Amino acid sequence: MSTAWHSPTTREEVLRLRAELGEDGTLVAGGTFLGVLMNNGILAPEAMISLAHVEGFERIARDGAELRIGAMVTHRRLEFDADIRALCPMIADTFAVVANPRVRNWATIGGVLADADYASDPPAAMIALDARVVLESASGRREVSVEDLIEDVYQTVIEEDEVLTEVIVPLDQSAARYRKFRTRSHEDRPCVSVAAVQASGGLRVAVGAVAGKPQIFHDICALAKGRAMDSGLAREIGTAYAERIDPITDARGSSAYRKRVIAVEVRRALEDLAA
Repeated sequence: MSTAWHSPTTREEVLRLRAELGEDGTLVAGGTFLGVLMNNGILAPEAMISLAHVEGFERIARDGAELRIGAMVTHRRLEFDADIRALCPMIADTFAVVANPRVRNWATIGGVLADADYASDPPAAMIALDARVVLESASGRREVSVEDLIEDVYQTVIEEDEVLTEVIVPLDQSAARYRKFRTRSHEDRPCVSVAAVQASGGLRVAVGAVAGKPQIFHDICALAKGRAMDSGLAREIGTAYAERIDPITDARGSSAYRKRVIAVEVRRALEDLAA
């Protein structure tokens, strides 16, 4: 069976195709994850809607106290973009450690968030940054926090007629750090990742690659309210995260091993914030 290929150039055309094709129309952003699914026979789309040529989907712009990033902006561009590095360097640092340059040249910010892969780097960073995504359909537009966007492994709240068109990041961080702990090669996915952000609303710590979605505990982060970050507080929060999380076991580490790593990496991320 041949697959129909659609290459719209306007936002309106994308939303129309998405509404018409429904679950039969598969969106194509960078195609890195989609290619894996198709090569392994997991997915055989009846129709594909390419976002590669849609006007405005590759835009990066500051909008007051927020940064707006189009869904088709690649990892490689986020790694090197001067405005990104000046306004929110943790974004650049996070996307710089995803896989390898070949993947980063094609993978997009919209694609990686919509895929909801539990072991990808960006979701934890975006949750710690309190980022939101814009979801659009022919019938309307809504904004959803990345924290609420991802429900479980490969599961999001995106409806079948919706398209993730933009990521919005508040620019209110006084400090932000991303740590990636690998157990195998330099290009490997994380065994544990930690994103820690000190912002106007308080401390936010997200731990990735340990469960179906990145883990953030606002009550534990609240332990830092009114207290100066030091090694003792960093250790307290790291221990609390390790005790709260029931990690998965996979090829990169057992549940028990991950618990030990979580405590250490959260502590180190918070010590980095205070440095």
